[in-house]
Amino acid sequence: MHISTWAGCLGAVGSSPIPPIEQQFLFLARQMQALSLAVHIPLVCFGIAFPVLVLFTEWRYLRTGDVVHRALARRWSKIMLALFAVGVVTGTILSFEFGLLWPNFMASFGNVFGLGFALEGFSFFVEAIFIAIYVYGWDRLPPRVHFLCGFPVAIAGVTGSLFVIAVNGWMNHPSGFTLRAGAAVAAEPWRALFGNPFFWHEWVHMYFAAFIVAGFLLAGAYAWGRSRGRWGPYERLALTIALSAAAVAAPLQLFIGDWAGREVAALQPVKLASMEGLGQTTSGAALHLLGWYNGSEVVDGIAIPDLLSLLAFHNPNATVQGLDTVPVADQPPVNVVRFAFQGMVGIGSLLALLSVIYLYVRFRRRRLPTSRWFYRAVVAAGPLAAVALICGWVTTEVGRQPWVVFNVMPTSQAVTGARGIPIGYGTLVLVYLCLAVALAWLLRRFSRVPLDPEPDRGTSRAA
Repeated sequence: MHISTWAGCLGAVGSSPIPPIEQQFLFLARQMQALSLAVHIPLVCFGIAFPVLVLFTEWRYLRTGDVVHRALARRWSKIMLALFAVGVVTGTILSFEFGLLWPNFMASFGNVFGLGFALEGFSFFVEAIFIAIYVYGWDRLPPRVHFLCGFPVAIAGVTGSLFVIAVNGWMNHPSGFTLRAGAAVAAEPWRALFGNPFFWHEWVHMYFAAFIVAGFLLAGAYAWGRSRGRWGPYERLALTIALSAAAVAAPLQLFIGDWAGREVAALQPVKLASMEGLGQTTSGAALHLLGWYNGSEVVDGIAIPDLLSLLAFHNPNATVQGLDTVPVADQPPVNVVRFAFQGMVGIGSLLALLSVIYLYVRFRRRRLPTSRWFYRAVVAAGPLAAVALICGWVTTEVGRQPWVVFNVMPTSQAVTGARGIPIGYGTLVLVYLCLAVALAWLLRRFSRVPLDPEPDRGTSRAA
């Protein structure tokens, strides 16, 4: 379900740097890449979190013998397969885009990060093999054997995203190579990818985001069904498992976000300045809620004195570098980064609050909430979680601009010189629309299939 190996392998073939190309379609190329990532990343969340939820549900069936758990795990496994299939298509598109849209980047640095894509490719094939065995083995394998066949799916979902995020961490903090004549030589891929200070916080942040997005989207579907009168034991169980996973992850994500923010403050101060709209280097810097960056400062915002310094360095008097430390040409589009960051933090805080309410009622009163407004909030939480996810990646990727490899290669030097980008862009939109229709049709069809909670008698005897 993730970016496959082929683009990385092709990039590793390049042995000499390609000269910079004047590209009139640079903006369209960036839009194409952004569209593909926005479509693919929510599917990655399901690739990470969904197998864990399915396995947990099947484990509960094996422990309790409750056939409702088995019915839920079996239906969820079909949805997992459908999402995996769509993710294969979107991941393959991303692979080709790396090579076709950014050939200079691939040729110059593929020998450094190509290992990450190669290892991700192995994870993908393991996931593809075992997800087929798992989905089609419900009535063909003994229950415990079937349960164990799901573990490679869950592990591969985690490792696949891990290897790709290692590449992204390297792009934000490049190391493990020597730059000579515009190309990387003396590459040390292991150190570059896994000894990178950006890797760990990015991966942990994404791992928890996966459970938040997958959990709230799943829970939102069942909360919507509740408003339509579908509220039997099956629906209550499905909502409880999905919402519990999201509710545990969402409050913890606030602390992980604090860790990630402090790493950005130390290693990418210009990105932090863009996130907060800090024009001038300041001691005891204030944090501004809302407002607009006018080129030098935030206007019409709510200033909280010293809070930026406190959050970034845990010291209210710490000096925070501003955008004035780099030329204007090397500054990212500040308002885009700032609005995305504030959107992520704002939505994340609301999801954490909703999670705390759910956990309080669940553990204090030992029941599900009964308020109609609570379930309306859960319905809204699913799309909002996806929006927060995209906002987080906009902050990470646009905040690195104008660099494709931070402080090493500008994005304008990485882009292709091909002239077919507008045609490719239109084709890409059409493909994604067809995929969305196909996925919606599949999910609707799955929802109408009658539940079959009773296990096959032959399988029960084999257990």
